[in-house]
Amino acid sequence: MTIGKETPLMNVAYLYPWDVVGDPSAPGRLADLGVQTVALAAMYHSTRAATPYHPAHRVLDVPYPAFYLPIRPSSWSRLVPASPTWTPADAYLQARDALKAVGLQVHAWTVLTHNSHLGSANPDLVVRNAFGDPYPYALCPAHEDVIEYCERLVQEILEVGEPDGLILEACGPMGFGHQTVHEKTAGADWTPADIDLLSLCFCTNCTPRYPEPTRAAVRAAIDRTAATPTTTGTSHAPSTIEEALGSLADEVRTIRVAQSTTLRQRLISVARSTAANTPITLHANPDPWATGAFAPLPSGEPGADVLVANCWGDPATDATRLARLKDLSTPGQRIGAYVLALPPRPADPDVLADQLSTYSKAGASEFHLYHPGLASPQRLAALTKALRLHG
Repeated sequence: MTIGKETPLMNVAYLYPWDVVGDPSAPGRLADLGVQTVALAAMYHSTRAATPYHPAHRVLDVPYPAFYLPIRPSSWSRLVPASPTWTPADAYLQARDALKAVGLQVHAWTVLTHNSHLGSANPDLVVRNAFGDPYPYALCPAHEDVIEYCERLVQEILEVGEPDGLILEACGPMGFGHQTVHEKTAGADWTPADIDLLSLCFCTNCTPRYPEPTRAAVRAAIDRTAATPTTTGTSHAPSTIEEALGSLADEVRTIRVAQSTTLRQRLISVARSTAANTPITLHANPDPWATGAFAPLPSGEPGADVLVANCWGDPATDATRLARLKDLSTPGQRIGAYVLALPPRPADPDVLADQLSTYSKAGASEFHLYHPGLASPQRLAALTKALRLHG
C-alpha cells in the first residue's frame, strides 16, 4: 500500500533487547510480522515485562532504568546511566546484529527524561509540583545537567550503537502521570485540569521563570477541587489549565513549551553533528501542555524526519491528534501512529485493521507497533493479519 503516490507505508515494531538476546527465533518472528524496522530500546526505564516467547524465562523484572550499550566512563559528566544486570552490557548491539541479519532496519528507541535511577540519586534535578513534592522518575529539562546528559546519551547511542535511525521519547518534561509500583493516586478524584496543574514543575530552576503568583494560583486551583463537595452536582473547580491559570496561562505555556524546544533542538543538533544522515523520529503531541513520553510540539519541528503521535485511546480522538501533527509537518516529513496491539485492544484483526485505516486517513504513513515482544501468540497473529488486511 502507498499513501498518495510517493510515500510507502512503513511498519515499525517496538522491542526490548531482552526480547532478542537469547532467543534465536525472535528475528525471524519479527520479519514474518510484516515490519521493515525495529525500534530497539537503547535507553529504557524500569518495567516488569512478559516474555512469552523466550526460551529461558516468561517474566523479566527490570528494577531500574538502564543503558543497553557499553558505558564508556569518559563520555559522561555528572549523570551516568546504569548498566543492566539482567542482560549483557552490550545487549543492544547483540540484538541489533541479529535483527539486521534477517534484513530488518534497527532504530535506537531512546527514553530521555524518564529515569527514576538518576532522579532518585539527584533530587535537585527532578520535577517538583507546586506543593514541593518531587517526582523522582522525572528529570527536569530546565537544568543544564539534564540537557547535557541527554546530549551525551544521544551521542553515545549514535557513535557506539550505530543505529539506522534515532527515536526520541520523553524529549521534554515528564508530568504527574506515571505508572509505577502500587500507584495509589486515583482516589483523590483529581480532574484532567488538576493533573495538568500537578504536572507543572516548580523546581529551583523553573520557579523563577514563572510570573510570581503562579505557584499560589496552581495550589489554590487544586485545593478548590478538593474542597468542592461531590454530592452537590456542581463544581467550582476549573475545567482546563487555562481557566485555572487565567491571565497567567499564556506566559506559563510559553515557558513550558520553550523547555521542550530547547532540549529537542539541542539534541537534534548533536545528532546531526554526530551522524548527519541518521533519520530522527520524535514522539510528539501538538498539545502545548503535554508531558510524558510524547512531548509538546505545538509548532512543529522541521529538523526531524518523522513525527509520531500516541494512538492508544479512542481512535477518533487519536486521529484528530494525528491530523494536527500532519498540519504541523513540513513537506516530506512523515507522520507515524503509535499503535497499541495490547489490552485493552482486542486480539481481532478486523478491528485492528479498521483502526490502522483510520490512522492512515488522518495522515499516518508509518505504524509504530507496541509491542510484538509483549503480545501473546494470538495477538501477534491478529496484528500480522491486520497489517496484511490494511496493506
